[in-house]
Amino acid sequence: MTSTQARRMRRPVLQAEVDAGAGCVGAHPDMFFRGDGAPLLVWQEQRTEALRFCHGCPARAACEELALRDGDGTNHDDMVRGGRSGTELAARRKAQARRISAAIAADTASGEEWNKLTDLTAKLHRAAGLNRRLEFQAQHNERVDELRADLAAVRSARRARTGWEVAA
Repeated sequence: MTSTQARRMRRPVLQAEVDAGAGCVGAHPDMFFRGDGAPLLVWQEQRTEALRFCHGCPARAACEELALRDGDGTNHDDMVRGGRSGTELAARRKAQARRISAAIAADTASGEEWNKLTDLTAKLHRAAGLNRRLEFQAQHNERVDELRADLAAVRSARRARTGWEVAA
């Protein structure tokens, strides 16, 4: 499964969690958005109430993740979603993008570990693609499983060391 496929599969799960458990489902949607031309003082009170409303919500994390995925929030303080203001969402999205970029750069940097990862991947693809006779199939499957486990171990160790898990 590719990362794009994983992201697409996660979205409906997040939306279902929000739909099933969000405390704001019955609330008026205008509560979470600054109206056109609304005075700053009115919006600050409204935002505080919206943030308080979100505080104990069981679907808050899923709502925030959807907001980040949807690109909600700008440098203008005009909304609340997932218990964060629009400016907080924008800052969080930028910080997340920096962490992911740094993790990707570290994960693909050249070196002995990267070479081992590339070599194991190539071996796994070659082994998985070989046509074997039925009597050797069990041995072949064991070898493919060993290569897959080696590849997963190297990849996991590398990602943990380079901060990939924190970024993702």
